[in-house]
Amino acid sequence: MATAKVHELLVVSAMVSLAYGSAYSTKPNIVIILIDDMGMNDVSFHGSNQILTPNIDALAYNGILLNKHYVPNLCTPSRATLLTGKYPIHTGMQHFVIITDEPWGLPPRERLMPEIFREAGYSTHLVGKWHLGFWRKDLTPTMRGFDHHFGYYNGYIDYYDHQVRMLDRNYSHGLDFRRDLEPCPEANGTYATEAFTSEAKRIIEQHDKSKPLFMVMSHLAVHTGNEDSPMQAPEEEVAKFLHIRDPKRRTYAGMISSLDKSVAQTIGALKDNDMLNNSIILLYSDNGAPTIGIHSNAGSNYPYRGQKESPWEGGIRSAGALWSPLLKERGYVSNQAIHAIDWLPTLAGAAGVSLPQDLPLDGINLWPMLSGNEEPKPRTMIHVLDEVFGYSSYMKDTLKYVNGSSFQGRYDHWLGELETTEDHPLSESYEQHVLASDVQSILGNRWLTEDRIRQMRSGATEMCPPVEGLNPLEPQFKCEPLKAPCFFDLAKDPCERYNLAETYPLQLQQLADEVEQIRKTAIPSARVPYSDSRANPTYHNGNWEWWNNTDTDSSSGTFRINLWLAIGSIVVHRNLL
Repeated sequence: MATAKVHELLVVSAMVSLAYGSAYSTKPNIVIILIDDMGMNDVSFHGSNQILTPNIDALAYNGILLNKHYVPNLCTPSRATLLTGKYPIHTGMQHFVIITDEPWGLPPRERLMPEIFREAGYSTHLVGKWHLGFWRKDLTPTMRGFDHHFGYYNGYIDYYDHQVRMLDRNYSHGLDFRRDLEPCPEANGTYATEAFTSEAKRIIEQHDKSKPLFMVMSHLAVHTGNEDSPMQAPEEEVAKFLHIRDPKRRTYAGMISSLDKSVAQTIGALKDNDMLNNSIILLYSDNGAPTIGIHSNAGSNYPYRGQKESPWEGGIRSAGALWSPLLKERGYVSNQAIHAIDWLPTLAGAAGVSLPQDLPLDGINLWPMLSGNEEPKPRTMIHVLDEVFGYSSYMKDTLKYVNGSSFQGRYDHWLGELETTEDHPLSESYEQHVLASDVQSILGNRWLTEDRIRQMRSGATEMCPPVEGLNPLEPQFKCEPLKAPCFFDLAKDPCERYNLAETYPLQLQQLADEVEQIRKTAIPSARVPYSDSRANPTYHNGNWEWWNNTDTDSSSGTFRINLWLAIGSIVVHRNLL
């Protein structure tokens, strides 16, 4: 395990560089690798032997494996939370995702992480997905604090031609791929993960090291592409997983394998450019995998209950890892409950970036606690509070309250259980596979051993043990959240199999009362669920781009009110027909 001695040496080195007028910035570089729709059971550091992710695993084993990392259960709310440090209910982003032709986005009044870090002297970059609104130009990434953007605005694109095809609209197909504000058709034909990796490497290689780097690498993988070709991966990557019989799951494995290679190449670029020893790398998935249903990718959150866009642990608990030589302690599994709201204050604290005094945040700075491997402290988190779909998910320390559900409860089960006969051929020598990985070679930490890997992996593998004295088949433990609220003790029942609502009615009511208090702090949803045909790429030279340049805030003002009233009359009229 890394010691405080290493940390002290790095701090001294930074002080010496400052004293002698080094051209290098003393603030740490920050790289956030955001994966899209990957399940907890789809990285091998959580115990799965079907899809091996040696590079991602090596990053976790050499740093901190975030075993209780929570996120909103959908793409748009999750990204808004990362960049604002606020729950979606406090930004208006709590309901659903931004559909391609819907006129709304993250309100301009919100101050975002890249704006704050840029003001502190950072060079700020977004590579990949945005999904926080583009119907107005002022909502796009380079207008929201990023010096540079290479990627796409929508929730997904084709992995190769980078188009968005809305098959249920009478629209033309449109390119959604940009370098800053200009369309980028020259990337056509390059697999998206490889295109983003090449761009990240270019940014790192050309970076002016007198300034610190802030880069969010927001992957398309492993979200599905367009509905007419949802599962796409390089053939050579898919061929590594012939032991997986389901062709959809096999392609998904190829998508993850390509992603795992990207992680190694990105970290390698930091080392090659002499930036790694003063960097912080955060990696996590924006939400759980959608095993079934909308945009299903055959991902697995098992043995956790539910999936993406559900109130259960499978939708809101995310695979994650944090690495930096600036951490005092490394090589451990953290069971501290962490939420995406925490990363803005945590990374700012680690970097010595002062936050504006008038900036209201829901998150807290966990850097000292994580860096020192301190005893986990209880947290209170509102995971979901959706007034439109009518469901909520709330956690107080280890006690969890669920009231209502999504999609009529279709995702309320334990989905994505893997075949034990489909283990990867290299899984028997898993520890050696990790130690031979590119990331392990790059990081070069000799203290990571096979025994240490086994110990950490075991600590991060959930087995869902039975609760002594309780039978989940007994009627009083059944949870039907569409009929009545449910109550779980995650310390004993992390997989949400034993509903204790009837056993502890007073505690259930206390949590329900707390949810009602939180509800009073929520602002209305900013979503405008209206299909605006002005977005049609036909009107924009075959590209998806902004189609309204009003200066009115999309979350308030006369324009929004009048538009919403017009939409309401249209919807009412259509429903009466």
